[in-house]
Amino acid sequence: MPSEKKISSASDCISFMQAGCELKKVRPNSRIYNRFFTLDTDLQALRWEPSKKDLEKAKLDISAIKEIRLGKNTETFRNNGLADQICEDCAFSILHGENYESLDLVANSADVANIWVSGLRYLVSRSKQPLDFMEGNQNTPRFMWLKTVFEAADVDGNGIMLEDTSVELIKQLNPTLKESKIRLKFKEIQKSKEKLTTRVTEEEFCEAFCELCTRPEVYFLLVQISKNKEYLDANDLMLFLEAEQGVTHITEDMCLDIIRRYELSEEGRQKGFLAIDGFTQYLLSPECNIFDPEQNKVAQDMTQPLSHYYINASHNTYLIEDQYRGPADINGYVRALKMGCRSIELDVNDGSDNEPILCNRNNTTTHLSFRSVIEVINKFAFVASEYPLILCLGNHCSLPQQKVMVQQMKKVFGSKLYTEAPLLSESYLPSPEKLKRMIIVKGKKLPSDTDVLEGEVTDEDEEAEMSRRMSVDYNGEQKQILLCRELSDLVSICKSVQYRDFELSMKSQNYWEICSFSETEASRIANEYPEDFVNYNKKFLSRIYPSAMRIDSSNLNPQDFWNCGCQIVAMNFQTPGPMMDLHTGWFLQNGGCGYVLRPSIMRDEVSYFSANTKGIVPGVSPLVLHIKIISGQNFPKPKGACAKGDVIDPYVCIEIHGIPADCSEQRTKTVQQNSDNPIFDETFEFQVNLPELAMIRFVVLDDDYIGDEFIGQYTIPFECLQPGYRHVPLRSFVGDVMEHVTLFVHIAITNRSGGGKPQKRSLSVRMGKKVRECTMLRNVGLKTIDDIFKIAAHPLREAVDMRENMQNAIVSVKELCGLPPIASLKQCLLTLSSRLITSDNTPSVSLVMKDSFPYLEPLGAIPDMQKKMLAAYDLMIQESRYLIEMADTVQEKIVQCQKAGMEFHEELHNLGAKEGLKGRKLNKATESFAWNITVLKGQGDLLKNAKNEAIENMKQIQLACLSCGLSKAPSSGAEVKSKRGLEAIEEKESCEDNGKL
Repeated sequence: MPSEKKISSASDCISFMQAGCELKKVRPNSRIYNRFFTLDTDLQALRWEPSKKDLEKAKLDISAIKEIRLGKNTETFRNNGLADQICEDCAFSILHGENYESLDLVANSADVANIWVSGLRYLVSRSKQPLDFMEGNQNTPRFMWLKTVFEAADVDGNGIMLEDTSVELIKQLNPTLKESKIRLKFKEIQKSKEKLTTRVTEEEFCEAFCELCTRPEVYFLLVQISKNKEYLDANDLMLFLEAEQGVTHITEDMCLDIIRRYELSEEGRQKGFLAIDGFTQYLLSPECNIFDPEQNKVAQDMTQPLSHYYINASHNTYLIEDQYRGPADINGYVRALKMGCRSIELDVNDGSDNEPILCNRNNTTTHLSFRSVIEVINKFAFVASEYPLILCLGNHCSLPQQKVMVQQMKKVFGSKLYTEAPLLSESYLPSPEKLKRMIIVKGKKLPSDTDVLEGEVTDEDEEAEMSRRMSVDYNGEQKQILLCRELSDLVSICKSVQYRDFELSMKSQNYWEICSFSETEASRIANEYPEDFVNYNKKFLSRIYPSAMRIDSSNLNPQDFWNCGCQIVAMNFQTPGPMMDLHTGWFLQNGGCGYVLRPSIMRDEVSYFSANTKGIVPGVSPLVLHIKIISGQNFPKPKGACAKGDVIDPYVCIEIHGIPADCSEQRTKTVQQNSDNPIFDETFEFQVNLPELAMIRFVVLDDDYIGDEFIGQYTIPFECLQPGYRHVPLRSFVGDVMEHVTLFVHIAITNRSGGGKPQKRSLSVRMGKKVRECTMLRNVGLKTIDDIFKIAAHPLREAVDMRENMQNAIVSVKELCGLPPIASLKQCLLTLSSRLITSDNTPSVSLVMKDSFPYLEPLGAIPDMQKKMLAAYDLMIQESRYLIEMADTVQEKIVQCQKAGMEFHEELHNLGAKEGLKGRKLNKATESFAWNITVLKGQGDLLKNAKNEAIENMKQIQLACLSCGLSKAPSSGAEVKSKRGLEAIEEKESCEDNGKL
């Protein structure tokens, strides 16, 4: 950006273009030339030099321009051998002439590209109107509003006020601005006018406000979506919300309500338009937060077994400092429970006066009475969540004090204690829904087949046990303690048992028994037996606790164990940092209730999933996440930084956490010496193979730090991302939301070929070799079973081809429209309509519904360019129609093969033994069988989703055609017919859904 002045209006863009700048001119032959481009003073033509052509030929008339595209969205860019080296956000193209020839250019920054695109679009849209904006900005709605603000504060009515009053007035309008910056701006303005005074005129006030409060990136966006006006009306806002923000069922009244709530001027509220300041306020509001509001409440199925959920868990809950010297503190429980924690720890020891206590084993000088702790737990247990709370009881008490514990728990918790004996007829734990507002005790239990009142059990002190195992004189025997029957009886569905190995566990472990693993042991198992760990966790709860070596109470990486399906990964809540950020971010979803449903591939009885998977997951559609980091707002100086100035050099890191194949990190460039509104304008792409397990962490850092570089971060589950232009509310190192500190980003999620994401599960298309392999069935090695799976090969291929063909057709339409892969079909139709309207403002095509599908038919002779576009559109409709009509038949074939295969599930080991398979060969056959079932289920689901997406696309296309005027205006019958067609699609979809209920 020009450092001396921000772009805050169309005239600023025009002035910049008239001064000119160097742009790279890209040719189809892979050559790139540096040229100096300027806009004529009369605003009639664009010129460049040097050129071999004479001056009158090295120009482009503004009147010949048809369209301006931002990004690499022309044939020249797509086919240029150097295109990969060109930044998407710095590229733009000017389409001109009847044949839509392109002049393809690259600016030296995204900001400069935005200035040229905004300025040119403004000129083209105003080409038939007098260009009066060069006379100044005095008559714009924004200036009229600022004048009324100034006049209301100018009590003397002299048109001038004290600088102090002006500074206070601007701070009221924009609380994020620093007073010193406002005063400096007034001095700059006055110096440019060769005057120096402590009084401010109305004109100076307006100029200072516009330069200080206009975010150029928001201005460029406003101009783009308002079709080059400097305000949005209700119609503009509706299109923005539908096509860009992914909002459905939006109405004009809803848009007018947004305008009334966010527009600052009285005139704008009355006339129904949103100017730059109101639009900025709206984008900063909770309505444009990146976090999906649906996830602010419980949105997942809570009726599945407890083992099917990740559970928010705390380690050493009684500590608020490290585990080596930290004192026990009651606030540890208050904090954890308020944060939605559903599994807390109580290490109980003998106290004086027969009163059990909780204390840090390394610091016994401070302790808490057991009774006070459970009273606090009872008070806060269900404040943040009404789903079950697990008490992990570390019992180190004598028998008399154990009995005191039991009496106190029964008295304090009363009927909340869950003590029902597990049913032998069941195979899985009860659901969180069934256990609402219940407190579950996890601990050791005496054998139920004896009537003894007390007995020996292994000690539950995990850290002490690990220390013993690591000592030189460890002989393999576990320490034993005495347990009383009363305390044993409080333990029902979370009986602690020792893990031996998976083979033994799968044969003899009861579903109500839970194993605890140290971080070290769990890491070893995850590396050696990743598939077995996932399968084990389908039925049993497993709890992971940090290594005893973490004496500073640092945290393990929970993602490593979530990838294995481990439900209870205990975290040191008192220790902030990246690992705790991941944990906190993960449990923001599902209403912050502390329970998150695991991916279906990790829950299904027969499925193949490895925690160490390095590529595409069978039966799951990989998605592409497109993130544009646009700008930052009000970044503070790093808290731990040593003495230096207030200026920072920020940059942004984007981290993807998930299965190993998804983990990656990219960063933006550094913006020098700008903390208020650094502009990054950089786009990144990440392939996400298992979206349900992925998280995105935005981290803002200072490149010019001494001591500390951390500015802020925000971590969000992939499934909670909202598409479009969003603000990310940054959190401090300890996890607190920082007021007014945000990142402005654009989010889009597509499948591999660029198809949009109208639903949570999109499609994977244009598959490379690896993706294709994940739809291929494996040879089990048992003829009876392999013969069944062979039948599925053809319908699987059909399913993949149908999805792929439909998405390729959609991509072709996007490319011909000059839109990027992240564009929606609504945006495609808006672009198409602008080219299918003739010079006398009538459409050259008409929407015609055939069997409920929206076709476009020419109303006469049309140019070749339009013919090409209509051919691509027709192919998209045909491929979508074929998929909609054939999907059920093909899916049914896939499902039948899956069911036929599953009939052999129970007999698999016996069949293998008959065929002589044993050991590794039998394990391989079992693994291949699970792989095949996973592929069949996954591909069947993807095809079903593809059909739903295609139906939704047809409805969106029809609505877009109607709103864009691509229907015969004189004939009301055509409109009625179109509406009937839309109803038919909706009715057809409704009938299909009802038929499957």
